[in-house]
Formats: sequence, structure tokens, C-alpha cells
Amino acid sequence: MSAPLSRPLRWLCLIAALTCCLPLLLQLPPWLAAVLLAMSAAGAWSPRQWPGALRLLVTIAVAGLVFAAFNFRVGRDTGCAGLLAMLLLKPAETFVTRDARSLLGFSLFAPFAAFLQNQGPLTLSLCLPALLMTLMAWSRLLPGAAPVAWPRLLRQSAFALLIALPMALAGFWLFPRLASPLWGLPQLSNKHMGLGDRMTPNEWLDVLVDDTPALRVRFPGATPKPEQMYWRGPALTVFDGQAWTRRDDFEMLPPPQMQPGPTRIRYEITLEPTEQRDLVLLDVPLSQPENSRVTGELTARSNEPVNNLLRYTGESSPDALFEPELSPYDRRLLLALPPGRDPKLRTLALQWRAQTPDPLALTKRFLGWIRKDFQYTISAPPVGIDATDDFMFQTRQGFCQHFSSAFVVFMRAAGVPARVITGYAGGHYNKIGGYWLVYRKDAHAWTEIWIEGHGWLRVDPTAAVAPENILDTVDDLRKRQDQSLFGQAQEQFQPMFDIADTLRNGWNEMVLGFNAARQKNLLRPLGIKDAEAWQLVIAFAVGAAFALAVTLWLLQRQHKDRSDPLIRAWRTFGRRLARVGIRKAPEEAPLSFGNRVAALLPDNAETVLRLSRRYCDWRYAGLELSPPQRQELIRDLRQFRAGRPQRKTSGGRS
Repeated sequence: MSAPLSRPLRWLCLIAALTCCLPLLLQLPPWLAAVLLAMSAAGAWSPRQWPGALRLLVTIAVAGLVFAAFNFRVGRDTGCAGLLAMLLLKPAETFVTRDARSLLGFSLFAPFAAFLQNQGPLTLSLCLPALLMTLMAWSRLLPGAAPVAWPRLLRQSAFALLIALPMALAGFWLFPRLASPLWGLPQLSNKHMGLGDRMTPNEWLDVLVDDTPALRVRFPGATPKPEQMYWRGPALTVFDGQAWTRRDDFEMLPPPQMQPGPTRIRYEITLEPTEQRDLVLLDVPLSQPENSRVTGELTARSNEPVNNLLRYTGESSPDALFEPELSPYDRRLLLALPPGRDPKLRTLALQWRAQTPDPLALTKRFLGWIRKDFQYTISAPPVGIDATDDFMFQTRQGFCQHFSSAFVVFMRAAGVPARVITGYAGGHYNKIGGYWLVYRKDAHAWTEIWIEGHGWLRVDPTAAVAPENILDTVDDLRKRQDQSLFGQAQEQFQPMFDIADTLRNGWNEMVLGFNAARQKNLLRPLGIKDAEAWQLVIAFAVGAAFALAVTLWLLQRQHKDRSDPLIRAWRTFGRRLARVGIRKAPEEAPLSFGNRVAALLPDNAETVLRLSRRYCDWRYAGLELSPPQRQELIRDLRQFRAGRPQRKTSGGRS
């Protein structure tokens, strides 16, 4: 039967397990994390194991809460949360050594699962203490382990992590990487998704208040003005009266005819994971990133979902002209409206088109109307089945989706082909890092209208009513609407935010951005342009051998003789004599050893007797030696050389 745990050892194991859970707990919905922690605390403070029936009921209840938190869908996040919940139930049954070992072994999955969801520096900084605490607890659970003072236990565990570091670095940089992850379950990481294939007014509210980064951009040459930074994403063409979606054949459309303008801008984008295939490019894109293609609607589509940080380059021309001609099918599609919807706006569009036949003049008239009578707000009133009519003639309050949707409906009703474009607008310049940071809250929707003989022309109705909200979607609104201290504090602490994001960007470039493609270029200094798998295996073998050598060196230093230099010199003296066959017995006194050596080595007898007496007087008679005398004795002991003895000794005392 397994031995019961002492109270201090049990708490050490529970704290180690909780430390392992922390990186994963931070990625759960707050309410679910609070419930799991409360349940775990109840089990930890329980004086005895919970009854089996109670544990079964709690397990069923917790499983239901986990599935409810993730909308009853199976995926990576749901699975990790479920395993974490089971781990946090373990304290209620951890009272003997066997249970403690099971708990610690199970706990190690949590840091690994945390890295599946987030590979940022915060996750790493939380996982390292978790591993350290686990090693400390394991060392106390070993059979026959004696109690050790906390400082010494901490040093031993830290050294164990240190000697594993060289091999970990060799594996990270050199072990051949897969281009796609091993796991195949859907990830369901809805916290920071991309723009999506659908737009309705209320579906973007979470995005508009999400201040996490969406992408970072560097311009090696000319930098466009912020008002020219329209980061193009999906184009939405089909309207059912409530939502805008993509056309079914958007991926099969050939690239449109393009006439670049005089302005050309080159840039490098680092896109955060979106778990979607859409890439973001500066409007109007002239080229496509590697391993992607640009559709006929000028939307870049990657060959694989963007599950990790993705870095690519692009070239754009803001004044480019494209698609000067439309096919009859495309014209019908770009003029289509759901029958019977929004009759007021459609009637007004026909009246205005009769009065103002020129599409550009009609656009200016519409923009003048919304500039005069409409208000920008993210707290838009609800609308009915005729959503556009309600917005245009009743509420007259909304944000970019409302304005872009209403303008496209109006222009289509007036006989002008039009569509909605989604993406991001503007960006914040990080002076510390020297790059532009585009947040998810900078998500924006604008429109394009097609003009005969000219092609597509960008029109941003939101800029007419609230131009300041194009480049700062939420923050300016907060300052103007509630005059809180949030905006002022954000401005004062912006340099700190910039420094933090610069560090995060450096981490992204050095660690997270190191993918299979970059690993293949790792051997370029050796003349290997695109390393094959077998070449990477050889490089890993060499790196692993070097890492093992470093590890062995660290282990040797750990066991290095840290005795007094004079004692180490005497041991060196003894090892030199052992090489010629004269070995000192462990119980043999220095002076007796010296007399025996002198008898065996007549030519060195005087030197041996003098050295052994001087060492014995210092070591056992309490003779004080001045620093020069100590150094002289150390030097004499280390420099002693002996010939072969005149006779062979026996019994280990030769």
C-alpha cells in the first residue's frame, strides 16, 4: 500500500500542480476559470478523499460547464479545458504517494496544452516556474528522499532545468519541422478570429472593442499616409436583406485587368493567426504573397489556414485602376437586391438617379446627405426586417457596417454596380519598434462602385460622417462620448505599450516566426540554399552532440571539487603517485602515506617527506600559513613528479 503524504509534501505537490495549470487557466473564460479554481480549492482543503458518488456528480457537472463554455463543440480548446478540469479535480483524491505521482505526471500536460493555444512570452514565463515546482516536488517523492532545505531544493531543480536547455535549443532550431501541426481537431479559438465571410451590423461589435494586434507592417521605402492605409480583406457581394456574404465562385475568378498608378508601395506584413485563409494586403494589391493567390475581387487567399504567425511581402498602388469592363453575369450579380426589401431607399435611389445621372455626382449627393443628418456610434439602435430603410429614415445612427451596407444598396438600386469590402483601416505607428501596428478594433468596412470606362473606385461612406473614426475606431469615440480618464491614461502610457509590443514583436520574429520555411534557410551560411530533410537531420545530430557536450560540462562543473585549494593540491599529489602504482588507502594518514612513499621512492624521499610533513602540520596540527607559504606549498604539491618505485607493492597499498 502506498505511503500517506505528509501535510507539507502534499501541499508542495498541490502547489506544483496549480502552477502547471496557471498558463492554461488564463486562456479559459474567466467565469469558468473561477469555478474550476473554487472546485479545486475545496478538494485541496478537504481533510479526506471525497466519496465516489460526490466525485462522479462533480465530474459530470464540470464536464457540462466546459461544453457550455465552448458552445457544445468539440475541438482543441474544448479538449484542453476538459483535461484541465479533470486535473483540478485531482486534489480531492491526492492523499498518498501514488496519487501525488499521478497528479504531477498528469500536471505536465497543462503547460504543453497552453503552448498549443498561445506561444507568447507570457506563456513561457509561466511554464518555466511550473516545471521548476514540478521538479522540486518529484525530488521529494523519490524513494528514500530525505528532507532538504528549500534553498538547496530550489538550486537543484534550477540546475536540472539548466542542463536540459542546450538540448532544448538544439531541438528547437535544428530538429526538422512539419509545415502543418500534428493535431487534426478544429481549434475553435474564437477569441481572435479574422474578419470572416459575413457582415451584419451586430456581428462586429466584439471586434470593434478588441485591442489585440491583427497585423504589424514595415515599410522599407515610402510610407503612405494613415488615411491611405486601407488593408483589404474579403469582398462581400451577395445581400439577403440582413447580411452581406461572398459570392459562391469568388475563388475561381481570374485576377482582374490591372493598370498600376504612379505610386508604388512595398511593405512587409506579419499577420497574427486567424485560423482562416484570407490574407490582408494594402489596397490596391499588385502582387500576391508566396503560397497564395489573389482572386478576381483582389482578395489574397493562402493555400493553408493561417494557424501561426505568417510573414509575407506585398506591393500595392493606391491609385491603380482595375477591371475596366464587367461581364453581363457580374453586372447582374453586382446590381442584385433582395425583392421586396427596403422600398423607401430604393424609390429614393431611382428618383435621385433620374435627377443626377452621373454616378460620381450621385455619390457626392449621398455622402452629403449622411454627413448632414447621420451620427456615428457603436451603440446603434436595433432595426427591423427592412434594416436599411430603418437605418436611413428612422434611427440614422450606426457605424461602418451600417453606412457601407446602406450606400451599396442605394447605388445598386440606382443602377450602379457596387460591393462591400472588409478589412482594416489606419494603424498606430510604434516609434520604439519602427513599424505600424494594426489592431483588431481597426476593423472597417468600405465600398467600391464600378464606373464605366474607369473600373472600380473606392468610396468610404463612414469617412463622410465620422472621418476621425476611420483611423481610430473606438478610442476617439470613448474620449468624445464619455470623457473618461481611459483615453488620457492610454496616451500617457502609450510608450509603455509600444515597448511591450516591440518586445512581443521581437519574440514573434525570433521564436514564433521560425517555421519550416525559415528552418530550410538556416544552413545558407554553409552554402546550402534550401536544406533537405536529411541535411537537417545531420545538422540536428551535430547540434545534439554539441548540446550533450555542454550538458556534460555543466554536470562536471556541478560535481567539481570545491574543497580548499591546498586540499585539492594534496589530492593531485596523491593521483600522480597512483599513476606510478602507489595508491593511498582511504584510512591512511598523510604522514604515514609519506613515509611509505619515501621508502618506495628513495630518489624522492626527502621531497615527499617534506611535503607530507608541511601538509600534515597545516591540516591537522593547526599550523598557520601565510598566503605566500600556502601558494608555495600548493605549487610544490602540484609540480611533484615521481619515477617508478623500486619494488612492487601489494594489497592496495602500493
